[in-house]
Amino acid sequence: MMLRLVALLPLLAIILIFALSNGQIVQVRLWPFDLAWEASLSVVVLIAAAISFLLGALVAWGSALPARRRARHLERAGRVLESELDVLKAEAAAQRDAAA
Repeated sequence: MMLRLVALLPLLAIILIFALSNGQIVQVRLWPFDLAWEASLSVVVLIAAAISFLLGALVAWGSALPARRRARHLERAGRVLESELDVLKAEAAAQRDAAA
């Protein structure tokens, strides 16, 4: 927890300094549409960074889907094998007891 805070504080300070230093108003247009939006430069850049981060997280999540599916399959197979092993151990113990 403390390590996260130590790593997060400098990042938050940089973002705050960036936002305070870039207060100029810019006009953002969406090309195929006739939409225009005025906001400070820092807000525009931070929103673009947040959208990029979310898209990157979505791509990373999607690329990990096959690995998670394979892990679930292997976990189910492991549980089946463990239950079979328990049955075999019980049978072996019963045979030992019967032989003794």
